Amino acid sequence: MTADTLDTTTGAAASEAATEIRTIRERIDEIDQALIDLWLERARLSQEVGRTRMASGGTRLVLSREREIVERFREALGADGTQVALLLLRAGRGPL
Repeated sequence: MTADTLDTTTGAAASEAATEIRTIRERIDEIDQALIDLWLERARLSQEVGRTRMASGGTRLVLSREREIVERFREALGADGTQVALLLLRAGRGPL
């Protein structure tokens, strides 16, 4: 790859940069897989909590718990954290 040629997979014009980008992307892909695995585990556990609560005669949702989760994510991640928390909660309980 010459300085005038872009690596089409990384968008880099220098081969050293393309190599660095590939290495960083490998780690990003590992993190993405960990996030997916954790997301699925969290959803399964949340559904288990809901089934256990309802089987004991409890409510389908505990809104104070949901607010606590949303607030935790908002404090850590800002406005995007609110959206992440809402998606996590939906994955665990399904749409309302």
